[in-house]
Amino acid sequence: MAALIGSFVQCSGNLESLPKSFDDYPVYKGKDLGLTKQSDGWSLKVWSPVASEMKIHFYTEGDGDNRVDSDNLQKGENGIWSIEIEEPAGPFYTFQARIENEWKAEVVDPYVKLVGVNGKRGYFGLPSDVDPPGWDQDAGPVTRNIVDVTIYELHVRDLSMDESSGISNKGKFLGFTEAGTTTKNGIKTGLAHLKELGVTHIHLLPSFDYRSIDESSLEKNIFNWGYDPQNYNVPEGSYATDPFDPMARVREFKMLVKALHENGIGVILDVVYNHTGPTEGSLFNQLVPKYYYRLWEDGSFSDAAACNNETASERPMFRKFMIESMRYWVEEYHIDGFRVDLMGIHDIETMNLITGELEKINPSVFVYGEGWTASASPLPDSLRALKGNTYMLDRVSAFSDDLRDGIKGHWATKEDRGFVTGKVGIKETIKFGIVGSTDHPQVNYDNINYSDHPWAREPWQTMNYVSCHDDLTLWDKLNWSIPEATDAERIEIHKLANTIVLTSQGAPFLHGGVDFLRSKGGNHNSFESPDSVNRIRWDNKEKYYDVFSYYQKLIQLRKDHPAFRMTTTNDVKKHLEFLDIEDPLVIGYRLSQNANSDPWEEILVYFNGSPEDKVISIPAGNWISVIDGGEISQAGINKYKEGSTTLKTRSALILHN
Repeated sequence: MAALIGSFVQCSGNLESLPKSFDDYPVYKGKDLGLTKQSDGWSLKVWSPVASEMKIHFYTEGDGDNRVDSDNLQKGENGIWSIEIEEPAGPFYTFQARIENEWKAEVVDPYVKLVGVNGKRGYFGLPSDVDPPGWDQDAGPVTRNIVDVTIYELHVRDLSMDESSGISNKGKFLGFTEAGTTTKNGIKTGLAHLKELGVTHIHLLPSFDYRSIDESSLEKNIFNWGYDPQNYNVPEGSYATDPFDPMARVREFKMLVKALHENGIGVILDVVYNHTGPTEGSLFNQLVPKYYYRLWEDGSFSDAAACNNETASERPMFRKFMIESMRYWVEEYHIDGFRVDLMGIHDIETMNLITGELEKINPSVFVYGEGWTASASPLPDSLRALKGNTYMLDRVSAFSDDLRDGIKGHWATKEDRGFVTGKVGIKETIKFGIVGSTDHPQVNYDNINYSDHPWAREPWQTMNYVSCHDDLTLWDKLNWSIPEATDAERIEIHKLANTIVLTSQGAPFLHGGVDFLRSKGGNHNSFESPDSVNRIRWDNKEKYYDVFSYYQKLIQLRKDHPAFRMTTTNDVKKHLEFLDIEDPLVIGYRLSQNANSDPWEEILVYFNGSPEDKVISIPAGNWISVIDGGEISQAGINKYKEGSTTLKTRSALILHN
């Protein structure tokens, strides 16, 4: 179906007097939308070029029937409605627009930063009023390049909800601030675990204000991932100790960030600008109907997000909102990076403008996202931040579903196998992942599972992973795809999978709890499943401590050896050479000439995805193994010389000379 990008076609709703094209809507370039503090009171500005009237209503509480006054906003230039208030009649407020002789629903404005319970009303106050002590000196880790990070994905509730966590503030932002927590037997949990594991950044699933949880009834302990945005610039109230207090969520989220920063760990926010929770009833549609969304020719909402709508990042005022919102999280909350949900919905120009703005604030901030959509979009593929267009993006990385499914098997087919579980025909896909989705003369791009060209301009544009919150956990996937294997065999396969991830060029991403075989009982879509499914079971760390120790040492190996973290495609071509091995389930390559200033002159890496031992050739030289037969030690495990040796089933062998 032909698509509408910049124009508006008449549809239901009697909007005859509106401009004929969204391109005709005025653009406001000021940076003072929403609530701002003045020397003698407050200023409020809302953009709605189609409104004929705009009111503000004052309330004494964040919910309930307690309106105390109303007032009119004055219309100015470029679609701006504004009001100056010396002393608010009530601390909470809403806006209401009259459009085409119809009073729309009461809403907060898109830029609201403080809200009452459930985010329905704004609040007169400043987030900076509750900065933790020392906040002005707070800063995250300095990141030279995204390939230097190791990211660990967590949901706020998952970290602390299990009794074995030893964390008091269960399901809360403050759970991340508790130092020294352990299981009953003294195994580190929570913040102490993150530091012990050695990850550089945590990725928080949506922690902005989302609508699926009733913050006034938290005793029900309802769970949701949070991909249904309500207020983009406000922390989620259900994670605060008091969701009725507008300042609590702000103060406690800042305490989370500060605690992690003090332990050398950065904070990445999962952001969902690609769609809104409600559609017709969204606050955007109550202020400027349909402007912020993409539409099909018949005027209906397009839905590349599979959530009933998709936003239009190419429109000036939504582009402005995205840029200013992400700037706000960096400036006010000291966020170190962003994971952009369904990034393939957004246009390339907007994504590049975002990273350009963020770099001005903090050069260490980085952005990565999903380079795909859930359905078709009206915006042409050539204009969107799809994985295949990653080379056109500035300082933006994309997830590699190529390597993900190449390693373990197709994401949606639980029985499907991958390289580590003995599937042949995908060797080139693994090689493609090893070089960070870049151009390499030894990769055959005709034999990649999902891609037919090197989509990353440089290796840092690739985010390597094998599991995340979506779909089966790695351990559950292995249980489904190789039921004939023993637990001991599956553990070795599990370790092999993330050994590939953590030694490949690009940036590594780990699912929280993967380091001790996290399971969700086979649930592949736990977005609203109870805590009994989603929570991290810390007693499993006790049970599988050897697995945790392996992951811990693997992360340290990557940190210590920049050969696994090259930053340019030219360096990868120069220093990484695949060995001539015909076996479809064995891969070997050499990292040479002190690659990327590595202290080891030569490194040999072998992966065996076969259920059988394999005989491989070792080139000339004296070699020491650091990963060998499921063991890992940088001090050295075994010595090797030129000749043949046995590569154990479903294992990695890494040597240096």
